[in-house]
Amino acid sequence: MIRILFLCTGNICRSPLADGFARHRIKTLGLDWSIDSAGTGDWHVGETPDPRAMAVAAQRGYSIGDLRARQLELSDYFDFNHIVALDRSHLEFLTRHQPAGATSKNTLLLDWASMDHDSVADPYYDDDTAFALVADEIETGVNALIDALSERPDMI
Repeated sequence: MIRILFLCTGNICRSPLADGFARHRIKTLGLDWSIDSAGTGDWHVGETPDPRAMAVAAQRGYSIGDLRARQLELSDYFDFNHIVALDRSHLEFLTRHQPAGATSKNTLLLDWASMDHDSVADPYYDDDTAFALVADEIETGVNALIDALSERPDMI
């Protein structure tokens, strides 16, 4: 089974959007995959996603209101096939903290989509418009990731 974890800073904006959209897309495709999200820090553990993230998800036809922020755990490196970072600092965090023998493949979301940049900007300190732009990039990346893993199961 494919198991994907999306990682951002506080797990209330970007990674919940990726998590929610991925769940929506794999359900639509009838895939039996496991999706989750986490943050590098513990600032928001237990909180719901940012209301602006929940609003943009709802406008696009999926819900993230049932998600709760959590911090990345060492076991995640073994429990997930892929840990997908939303920006370069998250990928660097993954690399620094990766335990010996870890089995996850750590990548950047936008690298799957071959975009002209590799990081999804943090919309937390911006207005509602930033969340829509971030959701566009996340959905592009998630679509490319799911398509690639669906077509090439050997990439698991």
